[in-house]
Amino acid sequence: MELAGKRIVLGVTGGIAAYKAAELVRLLTGEGATVQVVMSEAAARFVTPVTFQALSG
Repeated sequence: MELAGKRIVLGVTGGIAAYKAAELVRLLTGEGATVQVVMSEAAARFVTPVTFQALSG
């Protein structure tokens, strides 16, 4: 699946599955998409914003 040129906004909320969003960002950017992550405060308890910054560029 080619996502070059696509822009994706990913919302991450506070739940135990929030860590899976990091893998999703990695996969999407690997396919060429530009990913912007929007997090709730609760999500930051599971995955730090720095993680998403590193993965999304």
